[in-house]
Amino acid sequence: MIETILWAIAGAGAAAAVYAGAAARVIKQYERGVVFRFGRLRGEARPPGFTMIVPAVDRLHKVNMQIVTMPVPAQEGITRDNVTVRVDAVVYFRVVDAAEALIRVEDYRFAVSQMAQTSLRSIIGKSDLDDLLSNREQLNQGLELMLDSPAIGWGVQIDRVEIKDVSLPETMKRSMARQAEADRERRARLINADAELQASKKLAEAARQMEDTPSALQLRLLQTVMAVSAEKNSTLVLPIPVELLRFLERAAPESGGAPRAAGAAAPPVVAPVTPLPPVEDLTGPSVEPAPRSEAA
Repeated sequence: MIETILWAIAGAGAAAAVYAGAAARVIKQYERGVVFRFGRLRGEARPPGFTMIVPAVDRLHKVNMQIVTMPVPAQEGITRDNVTVRVDAVVYFRVVDAAEALIRVEDYRFAVSQMAQTSLRSIIGKSDLDDLLSNREQLNQGLELMLDSPAIGWGVQIDRVEIKDVSLPETMKRSMARQAEADRERRARLINADAELQASKKLAEAARQMEDTPSALQLRLLQTVMAVSAEKNSTLVLPIPVELLRFLERAAPESGGAPRAAGAAAPPVVAPVTPLPPVEDLTGPSVEPAPRSEAA
């Protein structure tokens, strides 16, 4: 009798252990458990930790609540200004309602991926090439709104969408390079012209200052001579002030001679030409040579 009771207790304990092993579940911190009993949703999502279900009756589905990073394959499209580009992006999303993510859509990951590809193609067709290259923040926000509208009904929240790269044809790259080079050259010419304008203003101011003080011109001449002599050249170029040349021109009429206008060239000197003797006609009578003397 006692042995039968012991065997019954042991059997019940073994059955309870088997039942506990079949019913016990552990949900991780970043997961939520959704229980279906005979195909119907059973209450709210189970929190993380240890939980029990009814074996063969309940089915527990674990849903990851972490942020999922999903790359969007490169999509080829034509922009609004008729340029063929390839654009790839990345989507960051997470599940906010585990039950809705399992009930509303068959596979929320695949659904988000297809929606991201479709929205990316739509963004490419509505944008210009300059917008894709420079206004990416605005395009990212528009793409996020396009994805978040249907995803919110699936229990999924789109955290962020980023356009990774924009691939251009080689011909377009060369055209953009030539455009950038031309723009750089234009800016360089403008800067050079501005520098010339500022330098001319300073030179005009310096000329007016030297005109009021003639000694400044002499000091500048000495500075130029010192700068040339510092290079240890064998040839020294000494500039002569224009005022000295004008003084010499005014002094020339006083010393004698006809006055000559400043800058006029000296009259050319013509040498007398001696006329040549006439040449006899080669067809005339020949002239015999004179006889030689015996003394010679």
